[in-house]
Amino acid sequence: MWTSKNRARYDRSKLRYPSDLTDDEWRLVEPLIPPGKTGGGKRTVIIREVVNGLMYILSTGCQWRAIPKDLPPKSSVYDYFDLWAYDGHWNESTTRFMSSVANERSGKPVRPPPSSTAKA
Repeated sequence: MWTSKNRARYDRSKLRYPSDLTDDEWRLVEPLIPPGKTGGGKRTVIIREVVNGLMYILSTGCQWRAIPKDLPPKSSVYDYFDLWAYDGHWNESTTRFMSSVANERSGKPVRPPPSSTAKA
């Protein structure tokens, strides 16, 4: 139900794009992001912006080349998505994220489905 408190909670008018993550959403997503690889150079991209780029693609359905210039380069966004999809992390993270949202909304624990990447 839309109450004044609820309406303010879901207001996205102050975000750069409606698909950008709010601070509360980022707090749920951040622990699901895998750490950078050991050795080699440090990440030079802001991971929250990469996720915002992925959310932009998912919400608008635009082509990779049409990502706005104020988000990370399309190659960075695509490379992270490809890496996370290849190693199964994307499916695992989205499943865990959806479970945490369901837990928050229902007020009682909701078990996530078994991981498709779990080894028997």
